[in-house]
Amino acid sequence: MRLSYPTSIKIVKLPCTGKIDVLYLLKAFQSGADGVYVAGCMEGDCHYLTGNLRAKKRVEYTQKILDEVGVGGERLAMYNMSAAQGARFVEVAQEMTEKIKELGPSPIKKQKSEIRSQKPEDNMKESIPSPLAGEG
Repeated sequence: MRLSYPTSIKIVKLPCTGKIDVLYLLKAFQSGADGVYVAGCMEGDCHYLTGNLRAKKRVEYTQKILDEVGVGGERLAMYNMSAAQGARFVEVAQEMTEKIKELGPSPIKKQKSEIRSQKPEDNMKESIPSPLAGEG
């Protein structure tokens, strides 16, 4: 039996969630992700002993950063499941997809599209002061 999850989910495999870094998580949002979830092994059952506990702390820290910068920490989550829980993985993927649809596009994505839609000369006028300003 092959389980299917939403096509919007992009899987990044790591040997252990303990390898996840705050910068990797933030980079995902900077690169256009509307939401990210980390699927790690069950607490107390990590092959690398405490990797999933380190990942949990990093996810929680990153959620705080996302809240502080206005992206929203609820766009990032961590779930613990065993490799035998394929149906649970699909369930979480669907839950997270629905949650992100409700939240809408990431504020980072909105901001990038607004910047792209501006005319280049408008950006130049705002960023480079005219030597003639104030004369006249």
